Amino acid sequence: MSWIPFKIGQPKKQIVSKTVERDFEREYDKLQKLEDQTKKLHKDMKKSTEADLAMSKAAVKISTDLLSNPLCEQDQTFLESMTALDTAMKRMDSFNQEKVNQIQKTVIDPLKKYGGVFPSLNMAVKRREQALQDYKRLQSKVEKYEEKEKTGPVMVKLHQAREELRPVKEDFEAKNKQLLEEMPKFYHSRIDYFQPSFEALIRAQVVYFTEMYKIFSELTSQMDQAGLTDEQRERETEAKLSELRALSIVADD
Repeated sequence: MSWIPFKIGQPKKQIVSKTVERDFEREYDKLQKLEDQTKKLHKDMKKSTEADLAMSKAAVKISTDLLSNPLCEQDQTFLESMTALDTAMKRMDSFNQEKVNQIQKTVIDPLKKYGGVFPSLNMAVKRREQALQDYKRLQSKVEKYEEKEKTGPVMVKLHQAREELRPVKEDFEAKNKQLLEEMPKFYHSRIDYFQPSFEALIRAQVVYFTEMYKIFSELTSQMDQAGLTDEQRERETEAKLSELRALSIVADD
């Protein structure tokens, strides 16, 4: 558990059964793990969308730089290819921005709101623990007077201690009962809460990659007029590089 029980005023009577305490610890441990997982997922989703945006922005920067290459002023074919690439990259960036916005609204924001519930839950657990310590302290006080000789003053103090104990006991039992009933409900509700978000995430990715397929298929048809394979293009590049290396200005001494 995340708290350290007090050691003072421990009563002889076991006021909470080991089974109840074990059940409570099990349910709270599950919620603590869920809290950690929710925080991690929220952090990872934010990193993922930030990386997505950085990727598409970098692609646009590259295509813009290529478009400003001096070759574009000298070679019409190169200019047309770079213009097609720049248009494709800007379309990709636009769709990527739409995807990220959708993920922000349907996944990241709900994760943040869900994570915001845990502080209240943890506070309720702390209040339950404090109530338990008050209960133990007053139960120990009652036991102390019960063990003394039954004189008039002792009986008066015993009665006062029992009266003081009664509302504290009821308060703890109410808090304990509520948490034992509601913690499992909260844990099991996570599926109904997150399922729409993850379905929206899948849809956003499907829409984005469908559009990417269209964009790059169109780009390929515009730039791949020669119909060369990757291997043929690689050999062609190597041949051009060999020609460059043969020039005297780049020849080894």
